[in-house]
Amino acid sequence: MFKIITLILLFLTIFNLSNARSTEIQKFTFGVVPQFPPDFIEQAWGPVLREISLRSGYLFELKIKKTIPEFEKGFLSGEFDFAFMNPYHMVVARRTQKYEPIIRDATPLTGILVVKKESSVSKVEDLNGTTIAFPAPNAFGASLYMRALLTEKFKIKFTPKYVKTHDNVYRHVVLGMAEAGGGVNQTFQRQPDEIRKQLRILYETPPSAPHPIAVHPRVPQKVREIFVKLFFEISREKRFEENFKNMQLPQPLLADYKRDYKPLEKLKLERYWVEE
Repeated sequence: MFKIITLILLFLTIFNLSNARSTEIQKFTFGVVPQFPPDFIEQAWGPVLREISLRSGYLFELKIKKTIPEFEKGFLSGEFDFAFMNPYHMVVARRTQKYEPIIRDATPLTGILVVKKESSVSKVEDLNGTTIAFPAPNAFGASLYMRALLTEKFKIKFTPKYVKTHDNVYRHVVLGMAEAGGGVNQTFQRQPDEIRKQLRILYETPPSAPHPIAVHPRVPQKVREIFVKLFFEISREKRFEENFKNMQLPQPLLADYKRDYKPLEKLKLERYWVEE
């Protein structure tokens, strides 16, 4: 009798463990390029990802890296299931890990070069021999594309100063710690008035498709479709309007690599890509 009871208990234990495993919530990591401080990213993305998780039955877990180079190491190793990345990150991520873009905003991305409003600099060539602040070497519009244009189009020499975030770039210029700084139109418009009013835009890059949300090939097609459906559904709800604005996705639409990001391959920006 003792053996029978033991076998029954063993069977029930195995059954319960198996059943528990079958009901575990499937998790997917979501990385966001850290253009802004971590608390800002959490406040913008966290509520939306939690709402998608609630409605989908999957868990979309936000993973915030402290720096852009750390984020780059993440997608280069395939760490993220989903990731919001810059346009040239998309080119590199597709080549290295087969990530595919699924969502982007309707507004094109434009890199900008800012100087202090009262600066004597009136044209890009006046920056020859100066120090220019950038968020990180491979930030697309703010640094990678901008440095290529400054070098190849304007033929100037400069000392790059990498200060980690777009916010830091603008503050470096305001405080006189750099003669100019690279950013993008979206992050500049989100600066406080007291920062923005002290700066002027000296130069803008040609526009490109903006940052996409990309997905790793290991993510099942069903999960991708559910994520996209709920993302668009939630983007139309008034209570999340500020979130999508701060996520830089106020007007989301479906992304397509061939149409949106393949043209960037022709820029040959790998010559300016910096491994860190």
